Amino acid sequence: MLPAAWPWPRVLAHRCGGALAPENTLAGLPVAVAAGCRGVEFDVMLSADGVPVLIHDETLERTSNGRGAVADTPYAALRGLDAGSWFAARFAGERIPTLAEAAERCTALGLAVNLEIKPSSGREAQTGEVAAGLASRLWSAAVLPPLLSSFSETALDAARRRAPELPRGLLVEGVPADFAARCARLGAVALHVADAGLQRAQVDAVRAAGLHLAVYTVNEPPRAAELLAWGVDCVITDRPDLIRVS
Repeated sequence: MLPAAWPWPRVLAHRCGGALAPENTLAGLPVAVAAGCRGVEFDVMLSADGVPVLIHDETLERTSNGRGAVADTPYAALRGLDAGSWFAARFAGERIPTLAEAAERCTALGLAVNLEIKPSSGREAQTGEVAAGLASRLWSAAVLPPLLSSFSETALDAARRRAPELPRGLLVEGVPADFAARCARLGAVALHVADAGLQRAQVDAVRAAGLHLAVYTVNEPPRAAELLAWGVDCVITDRPDLIRVS
C-alpha cells in the first residue's frame, strides 16, 4: 500500500519560479503564484558561517555577480551580491535569500515547499542537519510540512536524525535496482527521479514498493499529462505557466 495520499501540489515550480524568474530567489515565488502554481522546489546550501541560503551551484558565478565557492563565502558577503541581473535587468538587485526568508514568503503566499538539501562537497551531514533543524522550526505551525529531498544520502540521513517528523524524498537520476531498500533505510516516503528515460514499468515498480514518485524536470504539457496518467504523484517544472493540473 502507498502511504497517505500525496499532500503536496501535483505541480511544483523548479527553483522557485522555474524559467520565468531568476532561480532560487524570492522574486520567483510570486511569479510561480501568478502562473497558477501552488508549490515550489528550491535548493538550500550553507554559507561559510553556516547560514542556509537558496542557491544551486557550489560556486557563485553562474547565478550572481560574485566569484568563488559558496562554502568559502560568509553570509554577509553573499547578502551583498546581485542574484537577478544575470537573468533580466528588471530583476537587478535581487538577493540570495536565506531559508528563513523563503519560508516566510512561501507561508505568506500559501506555497507548499519541496526543499532540496544541496550540500557543498564535504558538508553533507552538516547541511542536512542544519537545514532540517531550521525547517522544523520555521514550519512548526504549518499544516503541510516541507518535503525534504537530496541526492546525498548522508545529508538525508542527517536530516532524518535531526528532524524525523519531516517527510523525505530520495533524489536519483534513474531508478536504481535497490531504490526500495535505500528509501527504507532513510525513511523516505518518495523517490524523485529524472524524466529522461523514465518508463511506465518503473513508475509501477516504485508505486508497488509503497513509495510516492516525483519527476523532474518536466517542461512539455503532453509529457506531464502522460506521467500523471501513469500514476506519478508530482511533476517539477521550469514552465509552471504551461504545466497545469486541474
